Amino acid sequence: MDVSQYLEIFIEETKEHLQSLNEHLLILEKEPDNENTINEIFRAAHSLKGMAGTMGFKRMQRLTHDMENVFSEIRTGKMKVSSELVDVLFRGLDALEAYLANILENAEEGSEDNEDIITDLNNILNAGLGIAAEPKGENATSTTSNSTSSAGGEKYKFKNIKIEDHEKKAILKASEMGLNVVGLTIYIHEYCVLKGARAFMVNRTLEEHGEIIKLDPPAQDLEDEKYDYDYSAFVITKETPETLAKLAMSVSEVKEVVADYVSLTEAEKTTLNETIKAQSIAKVEANKGTDGTSLKAGKAPAPKAASKPVVNRSVRVDIDKLDVLMNLVSELIIAKNGLVSISSTSDIVLDSAFHEQIEYLERITTNLHESVMKTRMVPIESVVNRFPRMIRDLSKKLNKDMELFMTGEDTELDRTVIDEIGDPLMHLLRNAADHGLESNEEREKLGKNPVGSIFLDAYQDGNNVVIEVRDDGSGIDVNKIRNKAIGKGAITEEQAESMSDKDIIDLLFQPSFSTSDQVTDVSGRGVGLDVVKTKIESLGGEIETKTKLGEGTNFIIRLPLTLAIIQALMVIIGKEKYALPLGSIQTVENIKCTEIKKIQGREVINLRGSVVPIIRLDKILDCEEKEEEPEELLVAIVKKGERLAGMVVDELIGQQEIVIKSIGKYIKCHKSISGATILGNGEVALILDVNTLV
Repeated sequence: MDVSQYLEIFIEETKEHLQSLNEHLLILEKEPDNENTINEIFRAAHSLKGMAGTMGFKRMQRLTHDMENVFSEIRTGKMKVSSELVDVLFRGLDALEAYLANILENAEEGSEDNEDIITDLNNILNAGLGIAAEPKGENATSTTSNSTSSAGGEKYKFKNIKIEDHEKKAILKASEMGLNVVGLTIYIHEYCVLKGARAFMVNRTLEEHGEIIKLDPPAQDLEDEKYDYDYSAFVITKETPETLAKLAMSVSEVKEVVADYVSLTEAEKTTLNETIKAQSIAKVEANKGTDGTSLKAGKAPAPKAASKPVVNRSVRVDIDKLDVLMNLVSELIIAKNGLVSISSTSDIVLDSAFHEQIEYLERITTNLHESVMKTRMVPIESVVNRFPRMIRDLSKKLNKDMELFMTGEDTELDRTVIDEIGDPLMHLLRNAADHGLESNEEREKLGKNPVGSIFLDAYQDGNNVVIEVRDDGSGIDVNKIRNKAIGKGAITEEQAESMSDKDIIDLLFQPSFSTSDQVTDVSGRGVGLDVVKTKIESLGGEIETKTKLGEGTNFIIRLPLTLAIIQALMVIIGKEKYALPLGSIQTVENIKCTEIKKIQGREVINLRGSVVPIIRLDKILDCEEKEEEPEELLVAIVKKGERLAGMVVDELIGQQEIVIKSIGKYIKCHKSISGATILGNGEVALILDVNTLV
């Protein structure tokens, strides 16, 4: 069977199961007796084992099987959860993630057997568990795929099944007709994914050679997979138990079948005959039986199946397909902008019906755009839910007690942003754990809680999503950074004197700048922070730092909700049209040239008590110089974090919904240009990157 077509589904579902195991193991370590958590862990491990087996990943299947054995013993209460056990289980999860990484890379799991983890798991498993002796049946036939049975004392459980009167009648009638009644217990492999379907296939095979008169559990429970990998069946047949056992074993994923003859004792036969005779007389007399009703049928009436609740209404869609849909919506918006442009500039007197159609098209495209964007939005939970495990490991590695508190995991971001934001957040959290939090002893001396706290908060703020990573540690020593920067030659002493604390802290984001006296393999302040800043700004976002010495540090990340379609202020600079993202613009001001002052060689204005630097976009963009300076300047006041700046433009066109198009790799683009857009009349306008300009 070619299973390569299912590889993508396997990868997606494996990621989900591994994440579920990570999350629930963390809960289990704190709450060893949490029954729901134990059941969730067992289900995830079992599903993962079955999927790996189906795909032919034997090493992955073997490791998951041994982990599942441990979960099974915890589930039955035979083993207690210990810190040592959780450590080994987490090592197992790391190994499974390594297998998955190999599968993602080359569709193979690799050659690592992870014998050390398997040995540790089995040592822990066998430490306090005795192996029960397997009872021997007197006459039963056992057909098995291996010599070892795990059925234990339940192996011949069909002998202990209660037989109802109507079933006894069927057995009695079969013996009178010279037919056999065979009882079977069928054991399904634990890695079987669809055990309901497997039971159906076994039963269909048995029915080709007889009539099933009893199933335990009932057929509906088997169909709904409400059984624990073994069930029993009574079959009226001409065949022997050996033959039926072999037939059942011919179905794939059946581990073992135990079969034997079933017969009534002489006492049961006598009692049953008397009951049947009495019921027949009563039926004739009353012309309507009540107690005899069940005698009409060979089987008990099947219970009416309850309607199943809808478990999951989501559908996985390839991101490439969404990108195609997004491009089509983009083209529609461009076409809409073209019609709007024609309707506003044409000399022809347009009737009201045309204007109504234009407005209708605007509404439709806006709604369509919002709908498509929602399909691309993913909760940030898919990124942050791996961090609690990381903080646990760091706590042990650094020998610091710490806790991670998260809020806003349901905040949604564009899938493109989600895929890229994980590494920057991981850098910041590792940074907080290593550099931010003090040691347990130091915290006690300072009168702090010995357990350090790290917070990760996400929330929506207008058209942006804000993510804060903060700690209650020592904070950033600005003087230490200033001295280190002067010592490394990054700044001069004169520059240092004129720099604000915020400017000094921003030096941390320069490549290879670190204040740490000792480089660790956990983090190096600066080594990771420049990567964080570069990545966030490449996503159209920004990062700022707030700190208070002795109280902690807060890194604040602002990201755009989407990277595809934005609201922009269209402006003219020189002879060209440009777009400024509307989310960055605070106000648009008319400023008299006489109000512009110079501080340290920079042009600034006093805007309602705030000193705002002026950015001459025409000079940055190398536009032709004007013959004469106007009396007033049109200035768009933009905000980057807490910093304001004024962008000088020549004319305003107005607000417009624009589609961001990549300029492409053939043109080396300046950092101040974030992309381009196509206007309604077919012209191309460049989109200015406000963060870089500020």
